[in-house]
Amino acid sequence: MSSFWGFLAENLETFYSFTGVANATPGHLIMILVGLLFIFLAIRYEFEPMLLIPIGFGMLIGNIPMLNGLQVGIYEQGSVLNILYQGVRQGWYPPLIFLGIGAMTDFTALISNPKLMLVGAAAQFGIFAAYMTALQLGFTPTEAGAIGIIGGADGPTAIFLSNRLAPHLLGAIAVSAYSYMALVPVIQPPFMRLLTTKKERVMRMKRPRQVSQTEKIIFPIAGLLLTTMLVPPALPLLGMLFFGNLLRESGVTKRLADTAKGPLIDTITILLGVTVGASTQATEFLTGNSILIFGLGAFSFVVATVSGILFVKFFNLFLKKENKINPLIGNAGVSAVPDSARISQTLGLEYDPTNYLLMHAMGPNVAGVIGSAVAAGILLSFLG
Repeated sequence: MSSFWGFLAENLETFYSFTGVANATPGHLIMILVGLLFIFLAIRYEFEPMLLIPIGFGMLIGNIPMLNGLQVGIYEQGSVLNILYQGVRQGWYPPLIFLGIGAMTDFTALISNPKLMLVGAAAQFGIFAAYMTALQLGFTPTEAGAIGIIGGADGPTAIFLSNRLAPHLLGAIAVSAYSYMALVPVIQPPFMRLLTTKKERVMRMKRPRQVSQTEKIIFPIAGLLLTTMLVPPALPLLGMLFFGNLLRESGVTKRLADTAKGPLIDTITILLGVTVGASTQATEFLTGNSILIFGLGAFSFVVATVSGILFVKFFNLFLKKENKINPLIGNAGVSAVPDSARISQTLGLEYDPTNYLLMHAMGPNVAGVIGSAVAAGILLSFLG
């Protein structure tokens, strides 16, 4: 045994080089700790576990120090991780995610009360506020556009746009977008309380009207034609979103809809989460720009939340009493489906245990999904 340890001591440098320990940096340790934090938040507090656990574990995978040439790193051409990462870099994963979202989404609340589309549109102001701020901080227009989309709180859209406008910032933007999506229960409630009065929080909304099956079938077809003719670059995302919804509502493609909203979206979510997490290698990820991007992401998310709430308060000035909107659903204009709508419901019940806002909040919530994709298409039209 002693001879073994003696041999190891004599060849310690070779051993370190072989195992990759010699390449370890403080940055690797920092990113591993961040990955562990994501996993802890997902398990302990259930903050978007479907996203944070794959991303957090991917961070562990991506920051194990290793020698170049072993063909295992995510940035090494031909490695397994590199091949899986092409779904992010080439933009395959986001449209497939949108297909599953469309198959899961019930647009009834939006169809029954179309004016809620305006709330979802107002929340997209966070995207353009972050875009203008990023320009002032010295980012190029394409980089600023990619950073701004974080305010839409839509991970697939952020990946789709940043891959086309600023692929070198893809890892930081993707992790930032998914991080703030997971932190919806932490970020939004303080601003919702701050910007609303007690009277507004207990405001009751008119019961949504019944929506016919015909309307549900027409909606994805009309939505596709209207949005993509106005903003053609958004076609990959909105086309798959509305296609998935048509599979759901047609009544004759249940198996396809079940596949899209079940095994398909689950598989893509796993691959996307792990590869996005693994792309945060310390040598590629820990830069001054990454820190700025995280700060701008938080700013855009807060502005989006505040914009939605303030728009509802302003809009109510022009609505009849029976048609007024509870400002607590203004936060749901960001497209973190359905978490931001659940926050509206939770706060509403906190102030009035009999006031159920979830159905109403889903209107601006699904409008936010469409709105963020349209905003991405607009940015791509001008900057791409």
